[in-house]
Amino acid sequence: MTEAILLVGGKGTRLRPLTVHTPKPMVRAAGVPFLTHQLARARAAGVDHIVLATSYLAEVFEPHFGDGSSLGLHLEYVTEEEPLGTGGAIRNVASRLHSGPDDPVLIFNGDILTGLDIGALVRVHETTGADVSLHLTKVTDPRAYGLVPTDDTGRVLAFLEKPQTPEEIVTDQINAGAYVFRRSVIDTIPAGRPVSVERETFPELLATGAHLQGMVDSTYWLDLGTPAAFVRGSADLVLGRAPSPAIPGRCGDRLVLPTARVAPDAKLSGGTVVGEGAFVAEGARVFGSTILPGAVIEPGAVITDSLIGTRARVGTRSILSDTVIGDGAVIGADNELRSGARIWCDAHIPPASLRFSSDT
Repeated sequence: MTEAILLVGGKGTRLRPLTVHTPKPMVRAAGVPFLTHQLARARAAGVDHIVLATSYLAEVFEPHFGDGSSLGLHLEYVTEEEPLGTGGAIRNVASRLHSGPDDPVLIFNGDILTGLDIGALVRVHETTGADVSLHLTKVTDPRAYGLVPTDDTGRVLAFLEKPQTPEEIVTDQINAGAYVFRRSVIDTIPAGRPVSVERETFPELLATGAHLQGMVDSTYWLDLGTPAAFVRGSADLVLGRAPSPAIPGRCGDRLVLPTARVAPDAKLSGGTVVGEGAFVAEGARVFGSTILPGAVIEPGAVITDSLIGTRARVGTRSILSDTVIGDGAVIGADNELRSGARIWCDAHIPPASLRFSSDT
């Protein structure tokens, strides 16, 4: 296998304000754009040609990655004029593939952090003679996902929408967002219109007797669709819980990027990342959080499981927990933000304006 398609066209609306100026795959996780981790893992699995299916803020990708040579890859970019969905995006880039009709093509969703054994998925695809092979993972609570039951050999039996009642939960296996397609199957997807592989392509293939194979791989898997999940994923990369050859430093309790400054008595832990040019002042405590480039954390601030945007500022003694601060926003001193608060880009919160407890 030498080719892959990465689906990176989504708007990332659930991640706002992180994605106001930055497409979701380009938001930094463990010090580099998240897409870097996916590209590096694909390269490590033997992929050398990757087509990026772009749409939202498409102009951001190529200036950063170029032709991919710095990663040992050949990258191409195809931009959708109108959003085409997962299946439509795959079909839209088909002309850039070099594979023969029976060759395998790896396809990734651009917002999944996973420890998937890519080579194992390809081997399952080839040994079973499948038309499409899917990475499946088991989850404790499958109600938020589409279910994918399989028979004893791993052959897919159905694609079931999110279950509404306990009786509808017939399996704990879900579609984990990585596939291997027989190249000729991609050409059967309708061109020029939105298509969902989950709701249209896969069910129709089953209905026509195609062989869809599932491979359960329950190593690390996380959908980075929400700010809380994105912060957790970045921390897990730094801590070494999620594998990636692209982390710009050693795994450990913290990752401080070059040109970042951290006061000697500031405390960083839990997989915290401090980006280039950022500053964490004296007495600050930061746990499990991402501080993006150029951000400033003032003295005595306490930040937990949060993401601080590029060039944002968190004021003295402010307390943030499970919070996202957009690019360029300013949080004045002595504020307290908790429980999923999102502060928009360039917003200004005056000192001592917000708190969740009576005393901080």
